Amino acid sequence: MLAAAMPPLLMPLLGEISAHDLEMAETLIGVARFALIFVAARVLAEVLVRLQLPTILGELLAGVLIGASGLHLLVPPETQVELSNGVISLVSGLVNVPPDAVPEIYNESFPSLEAVAELGLYALLFLTGLESELEELIAVGAQAFTVAVAGVVLPFAFGTWGLMAIFHVDAIPAIFAGASMTATSIGITASVFGELGFLKTREGQIVIGAAVLDDILGIVILAVVVALASGGNLEIGPIVKLVAAAAVFVVAAIGLSRTAAPAFDWMIDKLKAPGEVLVASFVILALSCFTATAIGLEAALGAFAAGLILSSSKHNHAIQQAVLPIVTLFATIFFVLVGAGMDLSVINPSDPSSRTALVVAGFLFVVAVIGKIAAGWAFLSKQPTRRLVVGLGMMPRGEVGLIFLGLGTSAKLLSPSLEAAILLMVIGTTFLAPVLLRLVLGGNKPDDDDSVSDDVAAEPVGLL
Repeated sequence: MLAAAMPPLLMPLLGEISAHDLEMAETLIGVARFALIFVAARVLAEVLVRLQLPTILGELLAGVLIGASGLHLLVPPETQVELSNGVISLVSGLVNVPPDAVPEIYNESFPSLEAVAELGLYALLFLTGLESELEELIAVGAQAFTVAVAGVVLPFAFGTWGLMAIFHVDAIPAIFAGASMTATSIGITASVFGELGFLKTREGQIVIGAAVLDDILGIVILAVVVALASGGNLEIGPIVKLVAAAAVFVVAAIGLSRTAAPAFDWMIDKLKAPGEVLVASFVILALSCFTATAIGLEAALGAFAAGLILSSSKHNHAIQQAVLPIVTLFATIFFVLVGAGMDLSVINPSDPSSRTALVVAGFLFVVAVIGKIAAGWAFLSKQPTRRLVVGLGMMPRGEVGLIFLGLGTSAKLLSPSLEAAILLMVIGTTFLAPVLLRLVLGGNKPDDDDSVSDDVAAEPVGLL
């Protein structure tokens, strides 16, 4: 059985390696990988949280540090980067396995780590949908909607057009890169507004509502692009079909949040065994992912929709508390793997062949900044509103941008240079937005007139 399970390159070594040693080597590699991921991620996260920056960037940077662009301690097989000789020597020295066999054992066991990371992605998207308080989206109304639409259309259209017309990028990667610029990080923006006391102002509520709508629209676009990528064409018929399916799917999820959530609550109240909230929630998550996949959409959209369905549940807080540890563990692995797979050598300023990638990264960053800031002027208001604040609040891509990048990486839609360019755009907007918001708002205090009226939600949308 062991021989049958081994890849062909390992077959000649079976005469030298016992089944026990092979199992020990795989276990050692697996345990070491998990320990390395969590230690590196937590160290970098602690550094960034002290700089008042999102910890999720620390997880990404940890992956870059220990991955294909750094120490080569964690290298996804598809990067074709050689594993560190130190790791090979350590495993070979602790277990009776020849050094030549260690990289093959490492690569063969890597898919199990990727499966855990994928679970983290789905859990994170589920939590994002769960925190989308639909009643408050309705409350901020037309202003948030127009800001959201402008914040999606402007960077998406100009980013896609520029990549195709100026840099001659193929249609599918260009559309995906454009879609990756549509996101807005709810968590980062809300954190800065809350810290400065502007979360309940007109600007704060417009931005929070628009950010949630941005995520919905962006995830729909990405689901369509990923589905189209498998077909390899951009025919109008399939595009219309997928867009319609995605729209119906999201609308149905919003409708089910009013009808299915009470039934879910009734079921939870009847269950008595420990862990009922978590297990029942993940059943909904699995069913939603299955349904999305069955109709030709990305499972990630199903995970987000599952959160929307349960966002109206009276057990919402309990679900969040149950899911959060899973997100903390498994989403960490996802973001570290995204960083580990990045090949930043393609944007080396000293290498003439890398300058095009740097120019692309600069182009994406400029479009990402201008597109969101311009969205601050995309709505009508009878009351004075600081439109620059709205635009800056829409700027950070943060964890949502990284989710989009991870989807493109796992679907193998992007070239290494485009991956790196999107990564720099996400990092740049995430670092810059909080700084600019603090500069614009730091010396001011919200006036009573700035507060939203009673018909607008008094409590902020939940933070990711």
